[in-house]
Amino acid sequence: MSQVNTPSDKTGCIERPIRFVHRGRITEVRGADTTCTLLDWLRNEGGATGTKEGCGEGDCGACTVLVGEREGQGVRWTTVNACLQLMPMVDGKAIRTVEDLKQGGALHPAQQAMVDCHGSQCGFCTPGIVMTLTHVYERERACGSTPTRQQLADDLAGNLCRCTGYRPILDAGQRMFTLPAVGNDDAATAGLLEELAQDPPLAYTDAQGARCCAPRSLASLAALVESLPEARLLAGCTDIGLWVNKQHKALPLLISTTAVPE
Repeated sequence: MSQVNTPSDKTGCIERPIRFVHRGRITEVRGADTTCTLLDWLRNEGGATGTKEGCGEGDCGACTVLVGEREGQGVRWTTVNACLQLMPMVDGKAIRTVEDLKQGGALHPAQQAMVDCHGSQCGFCTPGIVMTLTHVYERERACGSTPTRQQLADDLAGNLCRCTGYRPILDAGQRMFTLPAVGNDDAATAGLLEELAQDPPLAYTDAQGARCCAPRSLASLAALVESLPEARLLAGCTDIGLWVNKQHKALPLLISTTAVPE
């Protein structure tokens, strides 16, 4: 692997594939566009077509997935809109989609509760809602608590449902805590994330020559910004994601801030 070609030798970014945890193993991505979204990769390459594209703007939540990062000895999971996650942003992280929830022949409590409470009608928004409910379920179970109906509504605020309505979905959010408890594979995921943490900071070049660097410190970020003033800074992707999804903009050089703790 070669050092990223910048005037600075302070960045530490090394040219390599994008690496993340998916379906219990480390997955490597080479050649995908730097602006390929996690949603597109999941549907076109990852075999995870349960994740749906609704608005493509981060508004509807149909594409909600869980992204995990190592925290202490465990994993901290966050719900994100996959349509606004560019692939370099998931380097070093773990991805869970609706396909990952079923254990053996049993549905996850969030899935079973949606069935029991008739929480799905057309079903298009359902995978995203199930992923949000799963996040709530695991978060509250870890704390030994149960959310109120208002807390469930607040958690679901980013998931739009146009036909079922929220009453049965909120019913499902309450019912899932009454079903037999299930665990997760966070211990194994944490081990894989620890392995990924040994990778050097990412410098990634796609098949068209577009590049993205992902420094891991403020000093490295500053060095890259100084040496590559023409680069776009990639943070939450609420602007850049729409340039990609709606305007089809070419972005030849990106510097991602998502791996910088500050």
